[in-house]
Amino acid sequence: MKTNIQPLHDRVIVKRIDEGEQVRGGIIIPDSAKEKSQEGEVIAAGLGKYKEDGSRQPLDVNAGDRVLFGKYGGSEITVNGDDLLIMPEDEILGIITRASAAAGGKKSK
Repeated sequence: MKTNIQPLHDRVIVKRIDEGEQVRGGIIIPDSAKEKSQEGEVIAAGLGKYKEDGSRQPLDVNAGDRVLFGKYGGSEITVNGDDLLIMPEDEILGIITRASAAAGGKKSK
């Protein structure tokens, strides 16, 4: 049974992006001692907050955006075995955009 979640108002659902196994000085750090990633992908976004005039203020993030969020941001939820975070948009610190390899080779003078 598939479950779909639509966040309300200015909330977003984020899936953490794991950084992979961390090795420092040849020592493998166990999962219980690793810090959780502060980077994730927006899975779903609400429609926005209502303004005083009754119109909606749309969100700055959309589904598919890669974002940074605070270490203790959001509430952890589990849906269909996936660990997700649900948080207000204002807990998102920034949207990550990566420069493409084709555009990154030339410098302007």
